[in-house]
Amino acid sequence: MPRFFTQDHEWIEVDGTTGTVGITDYAQGQLGDIVFVEVPAEGRTLAKGDEAAVVESVKAASDVYAPVGGTVTEGNAALTEEPDLVNSDPEGAGWFFRLTLSDPDAVATLMDEDAYKSFVASL
Repeated sequence: MPRFFTQDHEWIEVDGTTGTVGITDYAQGQLGDIVFVEVPAEGRTLAKGDEAAVVESVKAASDVYAPVGGTVTEGNAALTEEPDLVNSDPEGAGWFFRLTLSDPDAVATLMDEDAYKSFVASL
């Protein structure tokens, strides 16, 4: 499944019209130990760039933005009990939410993995 990235360090993995969203390994490393995650409610409609979730660490609180527009179909309930999944597996089990994409072609405006790696290297 193709994966795309934002300059705010979110990733989205696309399967047809469904996207799974989380934060990158780089982002979780910058945040430090994650102690709390709030995911969006099922049915919530998001536009690209909307504040979708909140992640709190021992260092700071940060918003997670929607990389594309769509309707939330599922929040990762496991993060309520185990927010540290974001640290141990940020680009796997530590995903934040899934959504049905309102425009599947919108991911074309995001970075692919190579472009994201170059972006992070420039920081």
